[in-house]
Amino acid sequence: MVVVDVLANAMATIKNNEARGKSECVIYPSSKLAIAVLSVMKQYGYIGDFEYLEERRGGKIRVSLIGRINDCGVVKPRFPAKKTDFTKWREKLLPSRDAGILILSTSQGVMSDRDAEAKGLGGILLAYVY
Repeated sequence: MVVVDVLANAMATIKNNEARGKSECVIYPSSKLAIAVLSVMKQYGYIGDFEYLEERRGGKIRVSLIGRINDCGVVKPRFPAKKTDFTKWREKLLPSRDAGILILSTSQGVMSDRDAEAKGLGGILLAYVY
């Protein structure tokens, strides 16, 4: 299974369980990229805590949902975003100004568009959350 498909599966699982009003969900299989994206989502208060559960193949991630997500998903294909293009991508992927975050992979790790812009970094768009 490709890592992007694991991330897409994780985001779809979170979105579906959030829409049903569940308090937690289990993402299977997991990946380091999915854990990094969940860390950014937790940092901005979109999800509660999460824990990695070791298994034979892939492992699982148990995520605590707090009801703050309206929509989330991956960006396919993964577009490169220059540090000057964040406004364009926010207009395309997010519903309004200052609502939600873009998550991208940079040379300094996975971070939000706001953090990347503050550090003057560009990167590859991975996901969006609002």
